[in-house]
Amino acid sequence: MSQFGVVEPVLRIVPVGGIDLAIWEWPGDGEPLVFAHATGFHARCWDAVIRRMPGRRAIAIDLRGHGRSAKPDPPYPWPAFGRDVAGIADLLGIHSAIGIGHSMGGHSIVSSALQRPGTYRALFLIDPTIFPDDRYGANPFDSSFILRRRRYWESPAAMYEKFSTRPPFDQWSPEVLHDYCEYGLLPAGGEFELACPPAVEASIYPLSVAPESNLHPALSSFTEPVVVVRGGIPWSPDRFDLSSSPTDPELASLFPQGRDVLLTGRSHFIPMEIPEWVAEEIAKLATSGRTAPRDAPARP
Repeated sequence: MSQFGVVEPVLRIVPVGGIDLAIWEWPGDGEPLVFAHATGFHARCWDAVIRRMPGRRAIAIDLRGHGRSAKPDPPYPWPAFGRDVAGIADLLGIHSAIGIGHSMGGHSIVSSALQRPGTYRALFLIDPTIFPDDRYGANPFDSSFILRRRRYWESPAAMYEKFSTRPPFDQWSPEVLHDYCEYGLLPAGGEFELACPPAVEASIYPLSVAPESNLHPALSSFTEPVVVVRGGIPWSPDRFDLSSSPTDPELASLFPQGRDVLLTGRSHFIPMEIPEWVAEEIAKLATSGRTAPRDAPARP
């Protein structure tokens, strides 16, 4: 049991859509909280948020290609991530949950909501990778630099030491960075390997703007409350900056019950920088679905 009184999650490997996916489940009461992570990350990046909501049932998913889930060869079309989340919800019999997603995870949560109506009674989307409508079908991003990521490490501790003084990780909560390193590596012989191989991560970004990734035509059909939290670093189509916000500034207005929250001064990595604020706002949404988020704490 952690310092917050939260029991450790149970890891389950389940077959969905012809591949094995890993889900981490924290037992608890109330409507389920379903978490989906960003590209290149993993389910346990949500631990710092979930620890601050003891007693709540939480389900965090390792999306395909990430964490303990299967890693088929590329390509990784974005609709597949939504189908995977919807398939897990179907397998677990989830209804009226709170869907929480960051970046690609936000896209995946919305995609699953559109594919499987009734799964969620509210959504909390943190800088979701849902671009303005006219961005889809445009030239894909050049993510070839991802292929130069260091793939093998001697230990999670060595990874933490290296990243703790390097942007953007030096702005993260040390608690989140620890979890990112601890669960972002898998044993590989006498060393450790990234749980999301660089070739997989690099293949995902270009398809984010593929026409089939565009959710805009169906967004108005989701009539439950939606909170869209956006980072304060503007996106530039001329520069692929992972710290900037990829979210359509008008996204919240496209949902019948959407609310926009702009966190000025925060980067794209909001759950990593201020997990305590994220937990507080999810808890309020889960309680009422109507409480407006308060301002986030300023960057130190």
